[in-house]
Amino acid sequence: MLDSPQLISAGIIILTMIFIAWGGTFVLSSADLNELQKRYFRAGHGHAGMLVTLGLVIMLFVNLGGVNPLFSALSTGVLWAAILMPAGFFLSVLGRNPAKPNRLIILLWLGVASLVVGLVGAGVGLIVAGMR
Repeated sequence: MLDSPQLISAGIIILTMIFIAWGGTFVLSSADLNELQKRYFRAGHGHAGMLVTLGLVIMLFVNLGGVNPLFSALSTGVLWAAILMPAGFFLSVLGRNPAKPNRLIILLWLGVASLVVGLVGAGVGLIVAGMR
């Protein structure tokens, strides 16, 4: 059973999907963007939606599976990736007609690392919990 902080977190995460959906309409209606910006904004939007959904599913499995608190904490890396990766896509191509991503692309790679940590934490935590 999810406790109160987890339920509140899940509710907030679900509400963020409204902004993710709004972001998709922004990308579709923005004529001022160059091709690089359009590609990166689409990628950021797609990653945000997929990672938020994956993070919620992992949250359920980890909590219902009685995963060790350490592995449970590590599994939140998936939700951090849902913030970092899209931020890397969006922020690295801000400005007028950028020709290539700026230094904020590092956020994308921090998100990739966070995703890996989160997936390993969830996967190993579930396996360990299942073997008990």
